[in-house]
Order: sequence, then structure tokens, then C-alpha cells
Amino acid sequence: MPSTVYSKVVGNVNPLANQILVVNMEQGEKVRQSGIIILDDNGKNHGIRPRWAQVYKVGRNIDYLESGQWILIAHGKWTYGIPMELPEADEGEIFYLQRVDPEGVLLVSDDRPEGV
Repeated sequence: MPSTVYSKVVGNVNPLANQILVVNMEQGEKVRQSGIIILDDNGKNHGIRPRWAQVYKVGRNIDYLESGQWILIAHGKWTYGIPMELPEADEGEIFYLQRVDPEGVLLVSDDRPEGV
């Protein structure tokens, strides 16, 4: 059975001037207090919804976000995640690094949103 190979970053990852990189994107289905289930998007037409993610780094032209903040991103305004072992993470800890379209940022929070 082949082992999974992850990219290991040595040094810094820096986004381009107008780009946003995020980690810890919200995944899975959500169950509201009312019992309504909001499905995860699996490429079909159900489960389409905005997602929260934590800002990892921003490009030099993005002055309205800081690393560590949480942003709500419109559906479809992010890339697939690239599994990476980042320099500041614990040895062997894997993050999915994703790029976000700045036009897709809907909300910003300094604190982790409830339920994420």
C-alpha cells in the first residue's frame, strides 16, 4: 500500500500581492440547534454554503486582514487544499493550505466562530 506524500515547507510560504492563504477551513455537515442538517458540499448541487477559515498569511496589498483572523468565504471562492507540513507546526502536523479569492470574503472575526 503506497504511503501518502505531503509537501513539507522549508522556510516561509508567502502569497502573491493580492492573495489570501487560509488553513483550518470548516469541513463536514452542520447540524443547527433546530435539527436542520446542512450538508457538506461534495461536488453536487446540495451542501453549497459559505465556509469559515483561518487566515494563514495575506499578500502585501491586502490591508484589511491579519494572520490568525477568521473569515467567512462565499461558496466556490477558494481552491482545493494542498496538504503541507508548515514550518511553525508541530512535527508531522499536516495543514490544508488554500487560496481564497479576496472578492469572496464576506465577514471577518478576530475570534474563532462558534461551531467551527
